[in-house]
Amino acid sequence: MAYTTIDDPSAHFHVQLFTGTGSELSVTNDANSGDFKPDWIWIKQRNDTTNHGLFDSTRGVTKNLKSDSTDAESTEAQSVKTFNTDGFTLGTSGDYNGSSDTHVAWQWKANGGTTTTNSAGANGADHESVYQANDTAGFSIVTYTSDNQSGDTVIKHGLSTAPTFMIHKARNANSTIWWVYHKDLSQDGYVNLEQTNANQDGSTNVWRNTEPTSSVFKVGLDSIAPANGRTMVAYCFAPIQGYSKFGRYEGNGNADGTFVYTGFSPAWVMVRRFDSGNNWHMHDNKRVPYNSNNKTLYANVNNAEGTEDFDMLSNGFKLRESGGGYNASGGDYIYMAFAESPFVSSKGVPTTAR
Repeated sequence: MAYTTIDDPSAHFHVQLFTGTGSELSVTNDANSGDFKPDWIWIKQRNDTTNHGLFDSTRGVTKNLKSDSTDAESTEAQSVKTFNTDGFTLGTSGDYNGSSDTHVAWQWKANGGTTTTNSAGANGADHESVYQANDTAGFSIVTYTSDNQSGDTVIKHGLSTAPTFMIHKARNANSTIWWVYHKDLSQDGYVNLEQTNANQDGSTNVWRNTEPTSSVFKVGLDSIAPANGRTMVAYCFAPIQGYSKFGRYEGNGNADGTFVYTGFSPAWVMVRRFDSGNNWHMHDNKRVPYNSNNKTLYANVNNAEGTEDFDMLSNGFKLRESGGGYNASGGDYIYMAFAESPFVSSKGVPTTAR
């Protein structure tokens, strides 16, 4: 049975729904969110077509990246204004706090905004990085600056376990793609967060044909950031039993779809087909707190919430669609998932089904 070191996942990851007011708004996380000050906040309006907003406490308040866009980081004074001990404060942004608009905020905890600088040449890295890490939950935010060097560039990520999922983006340049690493793609492979492309295989310049280690990851800055002085951010995730999982599955093309075992009852799942192009599909346990969990958002487009069937179970998730986005016959899919509760707690207490 799947035991865990994290009995309360809500202390590290939380989903919060809120309705915009058009005036400054303090979004307070639900009472069951534990001792939770977010460090990475991903906001999406549910009822209209607006960009996703990705904010973190390393880059600082008002600094926005959009998962559905190749735009550079923007400074938006009326977006996320503060990271609070129990949530966050929004300004009057129409995208993230429009009057009467419904929103969801997915939130991860790192290290309360406190960062560590790893100098070039230290800890096996040949490039300076700044990171804040939550090693308990396997999550770190890493920033670094490119110098367009050829060959290996080695960056310390701050975790004690090798990341199996990473998202990279250049912050200070437009028309720069989001690079996504997943352990179940090839060592040379990647997909993009803002696109629907299939796995891009054989590009040794991206991850230097090297898996991340328990201390560093490699990138080819001449490929990821092909110019000097590109400021980069990377969100790095390592799996924690009973709390997070990053895996793959094969579709069966049937409405009674594939079951994917995670070892926990999911709070949030993002799925992406990689043998051909498709959207990133995002489900959580708050927008629909029962099965079928049929409300989806798409990380790569600004669409309002759509409808596609999906079950969140006590120990994983099950596809209820036969289409290409989730469950094409023989289709290959990657996913990332975070827990609402472990299937079995550290004390041997099982969770209950929805």
